[in-house]
Amino acid sequence: MKSLKENSQKARILIIGSGIIGKFNALELSELGFQITLVDPTQNKNSSNAALGLLMGNMYQKRKGRSWDLRKQSIELWPKWLKYLQEFNNKLNIIKPLIQLTTNEETFKKLKKFIIENNDQDLKFLEKNSILIENINKAFQTKNLKGIISFKDGRINAVALLKTLDTYLKNKKVDFLEEEIIKIRKSNKQWIATSKTKKVINSDIIILCNSLDTIDLIDNLSHNIKLKPVLGQAIEVGINDSEVDLLSLPKHFNINGKNIIPISKTKLIIGSTEEFSINPEKNIFEELTNFMDKKPTWLTNGHINKQWSGIRSRPDGEPSPIMKSLEDGLIICTGFYKNGILLAPACSKWVANEIKNYLS
Repeated sequence: MKSLKENSQKARILIIGSGIIGKFNALELSELGFQITLVDPTQNKNSSNAALGLLMGNMYQKRKGRSWDLRKQSIELWPKWLKYLQEFNNKLNIIKPLIQLTTNEETFKKLKKFIIENNDQDLKFLEKNSILIENINKAFQTKNLKGIISFKDGRINAVALLKTLDTYLKNKKVDFLEEEIIKIRKSNKQWIATSKTKKVINSDIIILCNSLDTIDLIDNLSHNIKLKPVLGQAIEVGINDSEVDLLSLPKHFNINGKNIIPISKTKLIIGSTEEFSINPEKNIFEELTNFMDKKPTWLTNGHINKQWSGIRSRPDGEPSPIMKSLEDGLIICTGFYKNGILLAPACSKWVANEIKNYLS
């Protein structure tokens, strides 16, 4: 029997989908010596390009089960991968901490109970008179904000991350094809993928990371997996109020489920919506800015500078994400919903282990 090292040097792996999950799998597997081809017809238009990059792992309130295990593993793995990626972009980093706030007293009681019960030194609760949220209360013209702060969680610039991954993968000689795969089949222990332009790609292993399009490829293989689209929109809001300096606020925080990222004295990003559709809802300004009982005047009078959206896939009938070996040499790794960037390291580690077990 051939050694794993020999198999990894000869095994050809096709990754379908070049979002954060596809690229992280390519990164992990290229480091192990596999021959990787990454294929995607619209690399710059997938949902990863619309991500805000907030990593809410350690403040996740369920401290057991598969979902927590994936988060915990990713939190531990992210520093390792950052070290590799910073060789190609020394400015890439996770900016910490992350603050989660609410105006709802019952929600705050649950957050406070969660922190007390877990006795986690990287989590603290913030009462409404806390110095850390004094500027936020003042800016949002309220006295009712309270919540928690996580010193392990933060935000990474998603666009910069994807560009850095591209540079990394190019350095590792990972092949990239701008093709749409419309069919996959197995023949004599080899997987054969056919593109829309009739290009044929032979590989030993296929990894499906192409979100909703995954279903079209595996339906003919009789795998009962369902995914539904969840569209998220974000906006850049410009304000005109000389008394408000948005840079006096934390670099990123969450209020009643809406993520807020100040980017200048007069601009901030707000996201995201949760729309069960593939077509963006109109009049999105009202929905994204209506996260408090009473908006501050500067936000009411604000205007949209930019607007963007991305369609994510969410498993229907089973937990997110879907990570399974469907057949020998066929792996699905998709349906991450809102947590693709956070869970990418744990996902790629799992895929690598599945492939090692298959080849050994």
